[in-house]
Amino acid sequence: MVWSIATFGVYLAIMVAIGLWAYKRTVSQSDFVLGGRQLNSWVAGRSANASDFSGWLLLGLPGAIYVSGLGEAWIAVGLACGFAGSWVLLAPRLRVYTERVTDARSGGDSDSLTLSSFLENRFNDPTRLLRGVSALLILVFYFFYVASGLVAMAALFDQVLGLDPAPAIAIGVGIVVLYTVLGGFLAVSYTDVLQAVMMWIALLIVPVMAVTALGGLGGLTEGVSDKSTGLLSAVGGTALDAETGQWVSTETLGWVVIVSGLAWGLGYFGQPHILSRYMGIRSVQDIPKAGIVSVSWAVTAMFLAVLVGFIGIAYFDAPLENSEQVFPLLIEALTHPLVAGLLLAAILAAVMSTADSQLLVAASALTEDGYRAFVSRDAHPRTLLWISRVTVVLVALAAAAIALWGNQSVMDLVGYAWAGFGAGFGPVLVLSVFWKRMTWSGALAGMVTGGGTAIMWDVLDTSYFGTGLYAMVPAVILSVAAIFVFNGLAKVSPQMESDFERVEAEVRGARSGPATGETAKV
Repeated sequence: MVWSIATFGVYLAIMVAIGLWAYKRTVSQSDFVLGGRQLNSWVAGRSANASDFSGWLLLGLPGAIYVSGLGEAWIAVGLACGFAGSWVLLAPRLRVYTERVTDARSGGDSDSLTLSSFLENRFNDPTRLLRGVSALLILVFYFFYVASGLVAMAALFDQVLGLDPAPAIAIGVGIVVLYTVLGGFLAVSYTDVLQAVMMWIALLIVPVMAVTALGGLGGLTEGVSDKSTGLLSAVGGTALDAETGQWVSTETLGWVVIVSGLAWGLGYFGQPHILSRYMGIRSVQDIPKAGIVSVSWAVTAMFLAVLVGFIGIAYFDAPLENSEQVFPLLIEALTHPLVAGLLLAAILAAVMSTADSQLLVAASALTEDGYRAFVSRDAHPRTLLWISRVTVVLVALAAAAIALWGNQSVMDLVGYAWAGFGAGFGPVLVLSVFWKRMTWSGALAGMVTGGGTAIMWDVLDTSYFGTGLYAMVPAVILSVAAIFVFNGLAKVSPQMESDFERVEAEVRGARSGPATGETAKV
């Protein structure tokens, strides 16, 4: 415990130090929200990884594999495909469009700092409903998303330090809020780089040590098969019985489970905390390299996390009471306390690296899309900067309350928020950058339908349908349908057409050769 406390202390001190460094470079609202759009390929790629893969990667995914085996890996396959797709399809156009789209209120390049402001400007929305509704969805789902990280944080502090949830969450929230408030987007992005490295190294070291202790890959496979041969089947058919402590045969996974797992990949097109990295990258020409860096990290990290779940099955004789603790327990069982402290800090890094990004986006929604949009459009940049800092604290406190008084696992909370963002924003954003004829009425209908379905699906499915299908699937389908059905209620203005054509030309120009003229500014 002494080693772990010392290691955690050093790690947290480094996070605060980065926040202090970024504080001097954060002088405007643009700096606080998007870091002045100056991230290079390595920082943008690694920051996207750390912002995405929270405690779900080191706790939720290994825990799911531990309970049900390879059948749970369909989620990882879907995520890998979706992540790559978002870098290729969405990142270049979103980077250019958010900066170049004409301001719906004043004209000229808008330099939209949030997705909500971009949607209002992209569709020249006269009602301002797009901005208000999208900001509301961001806040609602981020309360649950940040809460999932705090639940994981509480579990880690309980495992390592024996702390109760309340003080554990208070410590974690205090540190995350401190460096996020200080340095904004730059602090979050640069701490993400360190956190991503820590996470990947931890995921590599533990499997290497464990497989060696089990006698190689053959020993690992044999250990898993001894518990149940169905654990190694990609179509499932096995689950851990909590009462008997044995893995028992269940029905083979049907199309519903496999489609639900793969559908997680659709979520990448609508996650504001990940998409902000696309918006904040230095240039369109930096995106291919950043994408390669980011997707390579994600694929290898998820493979290692799946391996950790199988190692837990083979390594521990008695079944674990909490499957999501398989990774921390392996660390404690295999390593010296000093090394254990470093590796356990990687789990804390995973949780904090996502929570800080989400707090920043939620605070930006309140400030940019609430106060600035509807209360004081001409507010002084310094005023906006400090309002953003205050809202970071308020959102963190609300999420902490959900974490303390809620009763859901990390996986449940992440799944709920992931579907909400993926369906509420994903179809709208993809079509907005690829379809010239899209209007604000279609965008609003898609957003409300997708987000509303994600919120209500679990209740409706349990009460009436009984399909067991992940909310992302029906929510995305209904969102796309609503966009096309209601799109004709509004018209495309000449300015919208001009913006679309200008962005298309700029993206093509940036991809075809060295940056020149206007493209160099992107």
